Amino acid sequence: MSQSRTGRWPVPRTPAPDAALHAEPRRRTPAPRWVIGRQPARRDGAVDTAPRTTRRQWLQLGAVMAAAVALYVVHSFLRFRNFEAKGYDLGIFDQAVRQYALFREPIVPIKGVDFNILGDHFHPILVLLAPLYWIWDDPRMLGIAMALLLASCAIPVYLFARRRCGHLPSLLAAAALMLWWPFQAMVNWDLHEITLGVPIMAWVIWAIDARRYWLGFGLSLSLLAVREDMGVTVLAIALVLAIKRAWVPAVLSAVAGVAGYWFATSVVIPQFSPEGEFGYWQFTALGPDMGSSLQFMLTEPFAAAAVLFDHPLKVGLWLLHFVLLWLLPFLSPYALIGAPILLSRLFNDRLNVWSPVYQYDAILGVIFLMAALEALGRIVAWRARRRTGDLGTGAANALAEGRRRTPPARIFTVFTAVLLAAGVAGTASFPQVFPLHRTVTGANWQMTEWAHALDRAVESVPDDVCVEAADNAVPHLVDRTHVGLHGDMGDDLATWMIIDTTAEELGGWDPLTPDEALARAERLGYEPVTQDDHGIWVLHRDRPVDPVCADYVP
Repeated sequence: MSQSRTGRWPVPRTPAPDAALHAEPRRRTPAPRWVIGRQPARRDGAVDTAPRTTRRQWLQLGAVMAAAVALYVVHSFLRFRNFEAKGYDLGIFDQAVRQYALFREPIVPIKGVDFNILGDHFHPILVLLAPLYWIWDDPRMLGIAMALLLASCAIPVYLFARRRCGHLPSLLAAAALMLWWPFQAMVNWDLHEITLGVPIMAWVIWAIDARRYWLGFGLSLSLLAVREDMGVTVLAIALVLAIKRAWVPAVLSAVAGVAGYWFATSVVIPQFSPEGEFGYWQFTALGPDMGSSLQFMLTEPFAAAAVLFDHPLKVGLWLLHFVLLWLLPFLSPYALIGAPILLSRLFNDRLNVWSPVYQYDAILGVIFLMAALEALGRIVAWRARRRTGDLGTGAANALAEGRRRTPPARIFTVFTAVLLAAGVAGTASFPQVFPLHRTVTGANWQMTEWAHALDRAVESVPDDVCVEAADNAVPHLVDRTHVGLHGDMGDDLATWMIIDTTAEELGGWDPLTPDEALARAERLGYEPVTQDDHGIWVLHRDRPVDPVCADYVP
């Protein structure tokens, strides 16, 4: 400042040309909370770098997972105690894993004499469960493993959601999955090889969504060890990778999917199958073989599509999977991953696989939930771009300038809260679809007289013998006997029988009725040990125990 010639007041000088460089910077509008990591949102409403999860948030997610594990384990143990668990499938997988734990080939007497389970389905991933039997060699250990595997899916689902919304809706999404009907159906089935594929699939989608395409490719290869038909699912993953323009991983995934399916169905299964071939072609509504079925679907697509809706159970399966997800999975490319699994069930000849009570839906539950979250994020981002006219980072700018009417986090919170509420309501009121209802309400806390009778029957059978048993008694005998179902072990091997006359049929490849089983027992020289104890019969014949029986479970 300097004093003017005409007065005492100073006259301001013109600032130096570079003074603006030293001026205080203007404050920028802070990035909105939902753009976690302060990055411009992608076109699908997500961010590339996952946000930092605090210790408190991890503890909250851990509490959700711990509650799920506790509920699953209690339900599984109650099913076992109440003789609701069956040889198909708990007994089968116990025998397979038990033999793996003994470093033996997986011979499963429930499937037949000297039956190697790899001749039925290709699931070498079951070997990973064998070390658990070194801790506790009990079929209930598989229930614990199942609970941990399913609960672990909460982590990738939570992290997937966090790319699009805040902690609360992400936590609600994880909790909703834990209580969702496909997971309840899996828990109520005791165990299945598909259980091991559920968390793998969740991590595959998480990796692809994070643009870690090579990690997604590597994880997808492990699906080939879960089940032979996962090769077709890996092909669907290749399609999603191609949509994401990850061309090299997409091509390699497609090659691996085809090669994996061929190897499982044309090499391994025929090698161990008694028939010498893969025997699970059950899609005669399309054609007698794969070639004719593909031709039918290509030449008559509308007739093929009609097969997907030609039974009330099929319609119900569609509705249960998609209506409560607001039909959002149809807007996401991730839903393509679940298409082979869902369509193969609906095209299948067997009515039972159309029902929403089996283990097959657990892996679909993860896929379609993550697809719904992705589609919701895509819609939110599209609406923001449309409001601002910005085709790039409009979502972030619009929210920062206060132009959006509804914060995206609120939309995600509403969606996940509604899904969780549906799971709670279903568990409280619809045991047919939400079987954990029986545990939550205490309906299965007491054993029935029939279960007590089966318990007495199992206790009367000595160790290290061959037994033909009722399906519900099998899991209680696998740890100390060579046990199978009626008629599947031949006429000479077994010396004990447990027949349940309350069942319509007794299971196995060619199921016998109780009357047929009793007549066969009389023909083979069995004498009753226990007669009609609440419908349960125990029979024995006096002959030497075959060494195969004594050596099966050391």
